[in-house]
Amino acid sequence: MKKLIQDKTTILSDMLEGLALSNPEQTVISETVVVRKEKKQQGVALVSGGGSGHEPAHAGYVAQGMLDAAVCGEIFTSPTPDKILEAIKAVDNGDGVLLIIKNYAGDVMNFEMAQEMAEMEGIKVGKVIVRDDIAVEDKEMRRGVAGTVFVHKFAGYLAEQGESLETIVEQTEALLADMRTIGMALTPPFVPSTGKYGFDLESGDMEIGIGIHGERGLKREAVKPIQDIATELIQALNEEVQAKEVIVMVNGMGGTPLSELNIAVKYIKAALEAENVSAKDWFVGDYMTSLDMQGFSLTLLESTEDRLNALNAPTTSRYFG
Repeated sequence: MKKLIQDKTTILSDMLEGLALSNPEQTVISETVVVRKEKKQQGVALVSGGGSGHEPAHAGYVAQGMLDAAVCGEIFTSPTPDKILEAIKAVDNGDGVLLIIKNYAGDVMNFEMAQEMAEMEGIKVGKVIVRDDIAVEDKEMRRGVAGTVFVHKFAGYLAEQGESLETIVEQTEALLADMRTIGMALTPPFVPSTGKYGFDLESGDMEIGIGIHGERGLKREAVKPIQDIATELIQALNEEVQAKEVIVMVNGMGGTPLSELNIAVKYIKAALEAENVSAKDWFVGDYMTSLDMQGFSLTLLESTEDRLNALNAPTTSRYFG
């Protein structure tokens, strides 16, 4: 196994220690909870998190204008309720705490358990559950994927504007209704904690509709030129996103060069125009990865002036933009 790690049992602790050293705005508490070093004294606080392996999500977004805390589990493993509770208590300033949860059984169960424990201690807690992955047909079972990062930024902006917890939940739910994602992979991720690949994939094949934890896709096809891939993904998204003006995220899965993501942008734009859809803004880079998977996910969000303002508002996170 050729990986830049010291030991597979210390991947998370070593990563978080390095993250804190390179991000002076952050500190680590309770071993696996990343918080802003200077606690926000007013306004709704935002907590997210999940298994590691998706960097820069979620800890990279602990910054002014985005998250107040990120709770980090082991690779592809949900954090435990006690750690989530520690995060809630650390950031609560009396104005309420919003939990941003990706729709995976472990995450939902553990975050909701922590919410109940926090409420028993008198802390006001709200939640939103992200279900943007159209690769799952049952809408209630859809996974939270790269669109979660748009939620971090949008809700973070509303919190900076002094909006109430109830208002932030309401407006974020409206955003979630207008956002969809689908991903594809040329290679599976290699999971260093297990020493195995997420799934098997022949060199001439690609997966359409992959998850972010090494889950196989909806279907397997022979590798196509990027023009054909872009068209296929846009057509799938357009079955659900009816807007004619959209905000686009082209998210690298961890092993895709930025040059290839920018090539994808060219053909995604053409595929959108073929559907009479206009891209009002682009977010291109690694936002929510799957270790070293080669591929990308594509997120479309209906564009409004408020959403454009929120997503382009200042943040001190070096990973969003």
